[in-house]
Amino acid sequence: MSSQPPKLLDLHQIFTWLVTDRTVAQADARAAYSQAQALQKASAMAMHPLVAVAQVKLQSAQPPHRPLTLDWLTEWLAARSGLPFYRIDPLKIDFTRVADVMSATYAAQFGILPVDMTASVLTVATADPLRTEWVAEISRLSRREVRLVVASPLDIAQYTAQFFALAKSIKGATRQGGQDLALRSNFEQLVELGRGNRQVDANDQHIINIVDWLWQYAFEQRASDIHLEPKRDAGLVRFRIDGVLHQVYQVPPQVLLAMTSRIKLLGRMDVVEKRRPQDGRVKTRTAGGQEIELRLATLPTAFGEKLVMRIFDPEVVVKTLAELGFPAADARRWDQLTARANGILLVTGPTGSGKTSTLYTTLKVLATPEVNVCTVEDPIEMVEPAFNQMQVQNGIDLSFADGVRALMRQDPDIIMVGEIRDLATAEMAIQAALTGHLVLSTLHTNDAPSAVMRLLELGVPHYLLEATLAGILAQRLVRVLCPYCKSDDGMLTDEVWRSLAQGEALAKPQRVYRPVGCPECRQTGFRGRTGLYELLTVTPAFSRLITASTETRLLGTQAMQDGMTPLRVAGARKVAEGLTTAEEVLKVTAAVSQEGEPNRPG
Repeated sequence: MSSQPPKLLDLHQIFTWLVTDRTVAQADARAAYSQAQALQKASAMAMHPLVAVAQVKLQSAQPPHRPLTLDWLTEWLAARSGLPFYRIDPLKIDFTRVADVMSATYAAQFGILPVDMTASVLTVATADPLRTEWVAEISRLSRREVRLVVASPLDIAQYTAQFFALAKSIKGATRQGGQDLALRSNFEQLVELGRGNRQVDANDQHIINIVDWLWQYAFEQRASDIHLEPKRDAGLVRFRIDGVLHQVYQVPPQVLLAMTSRIKLLGRMDVVEKRRPQDGRVKTRTAGGQEIELRLATLPTAFGEKLVMRIFDPEVVVKTLAELGFPAADARRWDQLTARANGILLVTGPTGSGKTSTLYTTLKVLATPEVNVCTVEDPIEMVEPAFNQMQVQNGIDLSFADGVRALMRQDPDIIMVGEIRDLATAEMAIQAALTGHLVLSTLHTNDAPSAVMRLLELGVPHYLLEATLAGILAQRLVRVLCPYCKSDDGMLTDEVWRSLAQGEALAKPQRVYRPVGCPECRQTGFRGRTGLYELLTVTPAFSRLITASTETRLLGTQAMQDGMTPLRVAGARKVAEGLTTAEEVLKVTAAVSQEGEPNRPG
């Protein structure tokens, strides 16, 4: 007795269901069916029927007449089949583990992809819920119940190729390295008798493939930082996306060790030295050919070297102040300050608040052929041909202060000092400003008025600050609501609005928005970040308050009288514009009190 051939999802079945559901009119379905058939025949590779229907670009016959995109069709097919819809998020899949249940060839043959596995259940994504002849076999081999979910056919095809290839590389590298527990050697030496101590070669093709994938994947996910973190029994890979860390994957310890060595090798760092921190940089390209620079930094930890890669987007230096998030009024005031021939301009804020982006954007505008722009940085964040950049070298006694002293003999017009960390650097910056140079630098303070107090605490005489300080810009970064999925959240309570507005005469917005989550924002509800800015211009009235016994509160009051918008009020305006949420603003400005002063422990 011959078995019946398996029933497959095809165009006829899809259009029958669409017409039955009254999603597509009968007359429209006939024409669209012919077009979809022609697309399938013209395709060089087998085209999934859902993809063909999506490419016809139909619109739903039911209000609000949404376009029948591939995502919409996949969700509709899942509901029609009585199965859950599943959006594949590669950050949440342990692909080495799920790749153990079947081969890449088997997965490609049936158009399926394992996406999750527990002790009793194996979840498998499919784009053809009618085709289930493989379920019994996989259930028997995996000794688990198979649970079906429906996912986009393009996602299944893409991630099948990626996951199985990467899993193969990781397994190959693991086999080559044996069971080496080298990550424990720094802290907990474990001796296992009868085992070799082979390490994975950093130039092994498997490791090359893994590192290449890691970088390309980070670029695709819009990551700003990549963390490789050795732990007791595994190596963690994490991405920072829009300011939040996400765990991407766990790799065997010996594989993480080889990945770190490979990246250090590319960054011209000392691969053998693992006991002290090192810095390096790598330039590579995205899949689209765009150059990307990565700044590398290692740190010895209990279980081995931790490596952080900061990803610098070259597009940052060609952004305008408005694209960074500057309000028009503050952008004009900042342009006026940077047009000065001399004086000191400070950009303040915690690490990761966008200070470097602001400085590079500003310097890029100022660096005309008629001007000599020189920088001294630790490290050089982004290599920019329009500047003359110098790297601090503490090993040979080339500090920030020494760097500024050397730059003074280079006939500069504008000097950028990466950070004012000590009195010597502050004094050299002031000396440069007094001798007719415009000096830009950064400082770590909570708000703009506190920068004056910080310099006084370093030991800078108040009369020199009064003579040279021109302006201070404090900033933070807040996540921006995803424009594709943000939803109306009604009105803010009076209490929350008062906390944001801080007594300013700001009209409470009629409605605000909340994050929802969609494919464009990876289900987070946020996509990208924008700046909040607090720009203090040193006026004669403010300058008179800079004394040895001055108070931050008095400086803040005068600065607001002179036109400074406090950080939290700047955030309130972003909330009113529908760009972010009150919770985001309150979170990033938590270190600044409603009076504009840093919170002090009670």
